[in-house]
Amino acid sequence: MSTLFISDLHLNANEPELIKLAVDFLKTKAIDCKKLYILGDLFNIWLGDDLIAEEFMPVIEQLQLLHQQGIRTYLMVGNRDFMMGKEVANLMGAELLGDACVIDLYGTKTLLLHGDTLCTDDIAYQRYRRWSRNKLLQWLFRHMPLKYRQGLANKIKLKSRQQKQTKSTVIMDVNASEVSRVMTKFDVTQLIHGHTHRPATHTLEISGKSATRIVLGDWHSEASYLQCGEKQQQLVDPRISN
Repeated sequence: MSTLFISDLHLNANEPELIKLAVDFLKTKAIDCKKLYILGDLFNIWLGDDLIAEEFMPVIEQLQLLHQQGIRTYLMVGNRDFMMGKEVANLMGAELLGDACVIDLYGTKTLLLHGDTLCTDDIAYQRYRRWSRNKLLQWLFRHMPLKYRQGLANKIKLKSRQQKQTKSTVIMDVNASEVSRVMTKFDVTQLIHGHTHRPATHTLEISGKSATRIVLGDWHSEASYLQCGEKQQQLVDPRISN
C-alpha cells in the first residue's frame, strides 16, 4: 500500500466543485493508501476550531471514515489555515504535525514542511508569519466574535493579493540557500513541501550527497498529489508530465 501527500487544496465554502473534488479523491484514491499526509492549506481560511463551516463537513467526515478504516492521516497547518488545532484534527481522526516533521519514507529519511518558511526572500511575509503564529495573538483572535474574525481575515487576504501583484516570482519562491541549510540541519536527502504552487521534482546536492526536493501542487479542477511506494514514487499533477 502506498503513502499519499497532498497540500494547498485551499478549500473554500463558496467553491462546492473543489470540495467535491477533495471528497472524491478521499473516497477513490486515499481509500487504498496506508498513510495520508496533508501538508498545509487544506482550507483557504480557518477562523477557529469552534467555527467549522457546514460546507467543509463532507471532507471532515470522509477523513473520519479513513481513520475508522485504519488509514493514518497526518495534518500540517499552512499559511492560510494556521488556526487549525487539535480539536479539528481529532474530529478528522488525524494527527496534528508541527511545522517540520522528519519521517522514514520507505528507507529514505524525508523532511516534511508546508514550505512557507523556505521563502526567506519574502521578508514582509516572514514578518507577518512571525506575527500570526504568536500564541497570545491567536488566543485573542479565537475569542473575537465571528464578524470580527471574518473581517480581519478578509483584510489579510486582500493585502496578500495586493502584495502578490507587486512581488516578483523569485521573491515568492523558495530560497536555495535556505533549502540547503534546512536539509543539512535535519540531515535528510529528501524534502517534500507545498506552498509555492509550483509542482516539480528537483535534484540537488546536500553535503556532498544527491538529494531530492519534491514540490506539491495546488488544486484546481484536478487533484495534485504525490504517491510513494516501496519501489517508486510519482508526482501526479495536470501541469507536469510523468
